[in-house]
Amino acid sequence: MPQDHPESRKTEPAPFARHFPVMLAESLEYLAIKPDGRYLDCTAGLGGHTAAIAALLDRGGRLIANDRDAQSLEMARRNAADFADRIEFQQASFSELAESNLDGLIADLGVSRFQLTDPQRGFSFQAEGPADMRMDQTRGVTAAELLNHSAEKAIADWLYQLGEERRARKIAGAIVRARPIRSTLHLAGVVERAAPRTGPLHPATRTFMALRMVVNREQEELDALLNAAPRMVKPGGRIVIISFMSLEDRKVKESFRELKRTGRALILTKKPLTPSEQEVRENPPSRSAKLRAVEIV
Repeated sequence: MPQDHPESRKTEPAPFARHFPVMLAESLEYLAIKPDGRYLDCTAGLGGHTAAIAALLDRGGRLIANDRDAQSLEMARRNAADFADRIEFQQASFSELAESNLDGLIADLGVSRFQLTDPQRGFSFQAEGPADMRMDQTRGVTAAELLNHSAEKAIADWLYQLGEERRARKIAGAIVRARPIRSTLHLAGVVERAAPRTGPLHPATRTFMALRMVVNREQEELDALLNAAPRMVKPGGRIVIISFMSLEDRKVKESFRELKRTGRALILTKKPLTPSEQEVRENPPSRSAKLRAVEIV
């Protein structure tokens, strides 16, 4: 998940003209696409990886493009329209995936630019909007609801454990005193007053990141994916996962190592791949990305 919060405040529900699927060439290389294969893009997002994979399939191949965010899924559908005859779109969280006999699976754990820059989604502190942060807005509780009804200790634990926020207790106390939290800018202001800026990172960055992870149960969902993926992919098939945080990358690394230890997979990336200097120049939020891949045996 990129920790950058883009300055752009565009909100139009149209595909971004310059959408950069992270480490696209590396992803395709490690998936080793077979034209007649069956693949799952667990995080279709705006459709960058989806369209590129589908372009390598013939009419005998099939790609399942999945996302838990209905708006992102619709953009992926439009952006990959040229290959609609070989793509099946579905909305589901990782824990709801039940595919089998796949030749490959990819998950890009980053948050899309669209989600970060639409104020109505509540992911960013750059513009006024509801403190929502749900990737699937049809269910679950919002960040505001969590903050307004949770114990101070629970809030502090989330900020410290998931956001690695050293000033978690001070921020949690300020949030409780400021309740009810009304909006993204209200929350950002509360955090900034409690923990003033000490460096280039905005004081609310880690708080917003942690809350988004809690709202969407991201750690639990990633655990579910890592547990299910080896059963969904058939022998000889590949699993490719791109992460943006050390917490996520550590989970992926440990899961892949366990698969190797138990003889269920071969590790294809001894060390995680990172974006090229050119990619980072063209798409700065990609700089924290790490790609790991295994082959099921």
